[in-house]
Amino acid sequence: MLPVIALVGRPNVGKSTLFNRLTRSRDALVADQPGLTRDRQYGVGRLGSRPYLVVDTGGISGEKEGVEVLMDRQVRLAIEEADHVFYLVDAREGLAGADEQIAAELRKTGKPITVVANKSESLDRDVAAAEFHALGLGEPVAISAAHGRGVKPLVNQVLDTLPPVEEIPEEEGGGVQIAVVGRPNVGKSTLINRLLGEERLVAFDKPGTTRDSIRVPFEHQGRSYTLIDTAGVRRRARINEAIEKFSIIKTLQAMEAANVVLLVLDAHQGISEQDATLAGHVVDSGRALVVVINKWDGLQSDERERIKSELERKLPFLSFAEVMFISALHGTGVGHLMKAVDAAYSAAVSDLKTSDLTNILEQAVMEHQPPLARGRRIKLRYAHQGGKNPPIIVIHGNQTDAVPASYQRYLVNRFRKAFKLWGTPVRIEFRTGDNPFKGRRNKLTPRQQHKRRRLMKHVKRK
Repeated sequence: MLPVIALVGRPNVGKSTLFNRLTRSRDALVADQPGLTRDRQYGVGRLGSRPYLVVDTGGISGEKEGVEVLMDRQVRLAIEEADHVFYLVDAREGLAGADEQIAAELRKTGKPITVVANKSESLDRDVAAAEFHALGLGEPVAISAAHGRGVKPLVNQVLDTLPPVEEIPEEEGGGVQIAVVGRPNVGKSTLINRLLGEERLVAFDKPGTTRDSIRVPFEHQGRSYTLIDTAGVRRRARINEAIEKFSIIKTLQAMEAANVVLLVLDAHQGISEQDATLAGHVVDSGRALVVVINKWDGLQSDERERIKSELERKLPFLSFAEVMFISALHGTGVGHLMKAVDAAYSAAVSDLKTSDLTNILEQAVMEHQPPLARGRRIKLRYAHQGGKNPPIIVIHGNQTDAVPASYQRYLVNRFRKAFKLWGTPVRIEFRTGDNPFKGRRNKLTPRQQHKRRRLMKHVKRK
């Protein structure tokens, strides 16, 4: 399972800015006023030597009334979930009385803690961190979350102290790992029982029955699988019971441990904001995906059209995934579900030949060239596979850092259609520099070499 790093501290010390830096996103609300983050925010850390989960929290103000009490409770839950705590302080303001009170509470948790002196961009690092030694929590580290100074070394230093993450098994041991995720009471446990053909999991009409991730190995048509049932993901503001404090973390970890995710939605409730947020986490995880619309039976034709319209309108970023309309309770449509899982998994672990990827890239560039960047044409020359689950396509060329997002989506669609990569996200990484396959052109057949020369001449004329 992925390790968890929690960000805690007083309001307005830069926790959300650091969250955005670590996750390489702008998911957390950031503004120059305290108290904007009212609850925990979860994301997958992308900055560092390996992935991890980051939990952003509301600021601890010391107040004992109103919303601050709830925020303090959320912070404590986040600390309990964490494998390591980043305690942020403001290097520009210096040591405050509230910092010492928070440090005293953190010492009682027994968690590994790093004091992070943020906003040190205009200060000498040693000077910025010096007075925070008084907190008694070890050597402070000075960073600038806004500018990125010192952030990556800090993260790598902490990750080196945490247990390594096991690689996702592929057709070994438990076979294909399938995480079943969704909001509470959408029918996840009922669906697993239907797939297994027996009552292996408790399932009844009460939200929150599943409190933790449960792994259930099984076989289907001679192939091994492991189903991972997860606790329902509630709206964060409703996570008040201590027994539910791990539900979101466990669900995100289950996604990262899976090969394929079944995102279960309730046709009777429609597509909610929480569904869209959860779907975004699935895409961020890079896992193959099948969207399952449960409780489809009994809906009128106009209601079914409404759900299909909501899917296109609210979840357009899931257009690569197959959508299955089922009734887990009655078994309608469930028989075809494993076929969709197999197809998505096969796409996610596809082997893509360098020569084929480069040919598709050249054809895409020939038909629609990249835009100009700083008055010069962006040149994309070669492509090769950089990873699986999800498929990663590495493209080499010049000025690749200037490739706009719209052109990246164009390339993803071209590769997806050419290699039939349906059911899995596809990621593209751009690199500027020399061709790494220089000298290997002779491995192409004469016909492929002739086709390459003809395409490149056409591109140069254009």
